[in-house]
Amino acid sequence: MATPPEPRNIVLTGFMGTGKTTTGKRVAGRLGWRFIDADEEIVRRARMPISRIFAVHGEAHFRELERDICRALARLNRVVIATGGGMLIDESNRETMLRAGLVVCLTATPDALAARLSADDGRPLLKTDWKALFEQRRPIYDSFPHQVNTTSRTPDEAAAEIVRLWQSLKESA
Repeated sequence: MATPPEPRNIVLTGFMGTGKTTTGKRVAGRLGWRFIDADEEIVRRARMPISRIFAVHGEAHFRELERDICRALARLNRVVIATGGGMLIDESNRETMLRAGLVVCLTATPDALAARLSADDGRPLLKTDWKALFEQRRPIYDSFPHQVNTTSRTPDEAAAEIVRLWQSLKESA
């Protein structure tokens, strides 16, 4: 996986519940950039919630929409993008975002994820064995060179670490 010479965007990936949206908004605020949640873009363009997309059209159709959004977002500059938890599991999406900017994988322990996800019933994949899905995706999440563990960090602490990482990479580019 190639790292772009100068990160022009910051892309946050990781399993659901790791804090991509919450942290991403704080990163964007610190940099004065725009924040975009990829899942919200899918909902906006499809004009229906993700749970309905899954129910009516299935996961394969959702992943197709996700690929389209991924390519569109990758063309932007000076944005912080929170991907859906499965967006960068797809190899072509992963390569697209790695070319588009600094990709940071947010992580958290399964216990922390369970606590965070327990109150959320709007995620279709929570209706499945999410722990098995987490373990299935873990090797890909672990492959990203930039990781921030959010288990015992506040969103502001995680955002500060991501901004420091971005600044250090920008200075070395």
